[in-house]
Amino acid sequence: MNRPTPLLVVGDALLDHDLTGRAERLAPDAPVPVVSDARLVARPGGAALAACLAAAEGRNVTLITALGDDESSSTLRRLLKGRVRLVELPLSGELPCKTRIMAQGRALLRLDDGEGRATAATDEARSAVAAARGILVADYGRGTADVLREALVGAAARVPVVWDPHPRGGPPARGVRLATPAAAEARAFAGNGRPAQDTPRTAADDPGRELRSAAADARSLVRSWGVTSVAVTLGERGALLSHGEAPLLVPTPWQAEGDACGAGDCFAATAAGLLADDVLPETAVQGAVRAATQYVANGGARALVIEEASTSPEPAGSEQAADGSDVAARVRATGGTVVAAGGCFDLLHAGHVALLQAARRTGDCLIVCVNSDASVRRRKGSGRPLVPAADRVRVLRALECVDAVVVFDEDTPERLLRGLRPHIWVKGGDYALGQLPETALVESWGGQVMLLPYLDGRSTTELAERAALAPGAAHANANLRK
Repeated sequence: MNRPTPLLVVGDALLDHDLTGRAERLAPDAPVPVVSDARLVARPGGAALAACLAAAEGRNVTLITALGDDESSSTLRRLLKGRVRLVELPLSGELPCKTRIMAQGRALLRLDDGEGRATAATDEARSAVAAARGILVADYGRGTADVLREALVGAAARVPVVWDPHPRGGPPARGVRLATPAAAEARAFAGNGRPAQDTPRTAADDPGRELRSAAADARSLVRSWGVTSVAVTLGERGALLSHGEAPLLVPTPWQAEGDACGAGDCFAATAAGLLADDVLPETAVQGAVRAATQYVANGGARALVIEEASTSPEPAGSEQAADGSDVAARVRATGGTVVAAGGCFDLLHAGHVALLQAARRTGDCLIVCVNSDASVRRRKGSGRPLVPAADRVRVLRALECVDAVVVFDEDTPERLLRGLRPHIWVKGGDYALGQLPETALVESWGGQVMLLPYLDGRSTTELAERAALAPGAAHANANLRK
């Protein structure tokens, strides 16, 4: 199987923060929600997010962006290390930073800080553009595309270039293979000279109006921008592709509910990668719609942060806890039942799976609380865990019955449970209610502790012992010790 074509991402990087917590009451001095138990998570944003998403598909990705000496730039460098190759441009001012305050799975407020801009191109950046086999321009109106416009015009004449425009930035370079504005952006770009009575178009007034508007805007932009094609992204409706004539509507493969922040970056990054792989624009847009839909279903940009944590020896509990809290908040807000289950889940076996499937059937979501490696060692001894936490998390998250996985480092998950406040807390094995230290805590908010049995004859210890006695195991173990 051929490796995906390397991709060059040119654009304005941002640093994104999510401050996620619970909002269950209003402040006494003003009609505003009080956010409690908040956790702050930093992640790549803008062109940096697009680059990370492309790299997550197995591509070698180079990112040309402007970074400075400020704290936000340093944080972003750390987040990108090992994921993408950086080619830095000089930055005037501080890196733009966006902070969302989240509760119940919804954004309550957004804070923007930093007005830094790219000031000049470099020879290294021009050389990277000249050598690229496929390019994504993630233009957030901060100057990176402007200082490299001449080089990008030249590149568009020889390789596929996808341009994701921004109202604060300039138009795409002429000759670009595909431009990917959102519906509102396409409307703004194409709106010059349009009659005023045509501007307020909403799907609520006329379900077909959004599509007619997107088709007209795309057709207009193909001509005015001098690009080969325009794909107008329509959120949950998919995308509309136009080469200047009759458009192609690519609907989403299913209705995905979740955080859509960054879905446009996912769409553009996927389309750019597929065009670099030499597929047709129609095929690229279909793949991009599917990828963006899956991105939203997986939790949006927050899933990227969790995946980063999963590759480290000890997953960052606070980042994963934010995801678990979001799941619990969304279910609780709709009147659903939040179920949590806990354990080491070392060498995941059929007994574990049966337990988790049964737990999920008792409510509307299942959040699995997993002992960290250090916690397992304290409970099971120096020879455990057999499987590191990063791998245990990855396998658990792959189960259809599991909605979120959270790692805790203490001997018991009581601190974690105080934040999640599940309606039902499930444990497996031979416990008695009185032996569980978290029983009183769960019952303190009206929760219920439930014990579910494992399947007979299934245990991690038995599996490990049988593996050690298997033919060739001693020889294999000896080789491992060398």
